[in-house]
Amino acid sequence: MPPILRQRWSDCRDGEKAHRPPRCTLTASRHTLGAMTRRLLCALALATAFPVGADEDASVSESASHDLTTFVPTRVEYDSAGGLGEAYYYYEGRLWARWETDFPQAERNFAKRLTQLTAIVAAGSPARRRLTDEDLGDSPLIFMSDVGYMQLTSAEKAGLRGYLENGGFLWVDDFWGDAEWASFERAMRDVLPERRWQPLPIEHPIFHTVFEIAEMPQIPARDFAWIGDTAEPPWIHRYPQGSLEVPQIRAYLDDEGRPMAIATHNTDIADGWEREAYGEWYFENFSTKSYRLGINVVVYALTH
Repeated sequence: MPPILRQRWSDCRDGEKAHRPPRCTLTASRHTLGAMTRRLLCALALATAFPVGADEDASVSESASHDLTTFVPTRVEYDSAGGLGEAYYYYEGRLWARWETDFPQAERNFAKRLTQLTAIVAAGSPARRRLTDEDLGDSPLIFMSDVGYMQLTSAEKAGLRGYLENGGFLWVDDFWGDAEWASFERAMRDVLPERRWQPLPIEHPIFHTVFEIAEMPQIPARDFAWIGDTAEPPWIHRYPQGSLEVPQIRAYLDDEGRPMAIATHNTDIADGWEREAYGEWYFENFSTKSYRLGINVVVYALTH
């Protein structure tokens, strides 16, 4: 049993211990889903009353290993260009590197909700790691953002391959259109050349591990949410775009058919975490969907 779940094992019914996986305290049926959403909305009231701003301490952990019972959200830092072929972009008063899109606030908010809604204890200070770091394997799940035109060095590719082959789980998010997908797919061919990205059907356990998810959510950046769009408009991303309207989730599958890496494409799941304090309308329409998928993915990754 994973140590991260052991603390709540006693809450399971005795009759289930012998034949069910150690996830029963985390499972949310359609009957409990409304209650969990209400808990999230109560948390939103606090978030909007005391929103996290730029002046609040957004500390980042230098270590991803805390202890065996703590899950540390871990963001991968890379140097190369991302969306639009730019290594940096100007937004909200400062320059951002592509790798740090939504970081660290997305991870901080997600850690808070993960701890509230599951038996998992998540560290409030996310870690930042490079693919070449020797302790990358201390993180059971790593997250990469804005990977549409990411270029990895040979050392980074080798580090990521070793991480995945030794049981690590990769989640990439926030890239849009056919051109960015094609560029990302090319960048990953040298990492696991024997694997191909496979679409995950809605029947896959990732969509049902904790929350019942009926369809893949499309989460737009904040500015497009304001005008009622869920897909980011064509001029935002490099031509040719194509297929912006349909959110996708694809996976690298291991030899047993289990996802070892997932890519959420034509959607920005982490923005739903980062922007939860924008108001109840945003929280209900976007953040709740982002949190449901995020929690499902993390619980799946930690228990498979």
